[in-house]
Amino acid sequence: MIDARPFHFKHFSLFHHRSTMKVGTDAVLLGRWVEVNPADYVLDIGTGCGIMPLMLAQKGAGKIDAVDLDENSVEEAKINFSASQWSEKLSACQSDIRNYVTDAKYDLIISNPPFFINSYKSETERKNMARHTDDSLSFAELCAAASRLLKDDGRFAVVLPVTESAEFLKDAEKFGFYQSKRMEIIPVEGKEPNRVNLELKKMPSETILTTSFVIRGADGKFTAQYDDFLKDYYLG
Repeated sequence: MIDARPFHFKHFSLFHHRSTMKVGTDAVLLGRWVEVNPADYVLDIGTGCGIMPLMLAQKGAGKIDAVDLDENSVEEAKINFSASQWSEKLSACQSDIRNYVTDAKYDLIISNPPFFINSYKSETERKNMARHTDDSLSFAELCAAASRLLKDDGRFAVVLPVTESAEFLKDAEKFGFYQSKRMEIIPVEGKEPNRVNLELKKMPSETILTTSFVIRGADGKFTAQYDDFLKDYYLG
C-alpha cells in the first residue's frame, strides 16, 4: 500500500508518494549545503517531488525552475509548490533536460542525478530512469546541459556516491567545470565517506574548500552536527 501522507518540515509540507524518488537524505543535505542569494535564478534538474526547490526557496533564492522527465513527479512537484508560501517563485515542467529550451541563463544549477552505473536495478522502470545513468541521463549529458544553461560565473552542484564522483569529475572537466567546494558525507562515525556534495564552476579555483560531515554516531543516533545542520528544516 502506498503511503500518501505528506512529509512535514518546519516551514512546508510535501507529498512524495507519486514521485520516482522520495524525500531522502541525499537531496536534503545537498539542498541545505548549497548557498543561495536573493537574486539567484536556479534550475533543479530531476526535481522529483520538488524537495530541493522548496528548501532553496526557504533559504531565499529568487526564482527556481524545476525539470523532470517523469510526468507523475512533475505533477506532484507542482502540487507541493502551489501549497507552499513561495508558490510565486517556483515552477515545474516535464522535460528531458537534453532538449530543454529556455532563454534563461541560471546562477545555480542543482541536481540529485541518476548515478548508479551497471548496478542492480529495480523492477520499476520509472525508478531505474531516476537512479541509473544507463537508463536515462549520463554524467556527460548532465554536464553538457549544465554548461549550456549556466551563466559564465554560475555554480553547478550535485550529490553523488564517492566512487561515481570520480567518473563524474572527469566528464565535468571535459565541459569546462572545476571543483570549488566539496562536502564528504560519512554515514556512520568511523566509516569512510559514501556520498559527496560537489560545487563546480567554469573557472578553476586556487583551492577546493573541503569539509566533512557525519550523519550518525557509533551509537546509531544522529550526530549533533547533523541536528544543527538541519535545525531550520526538520521538526524537533
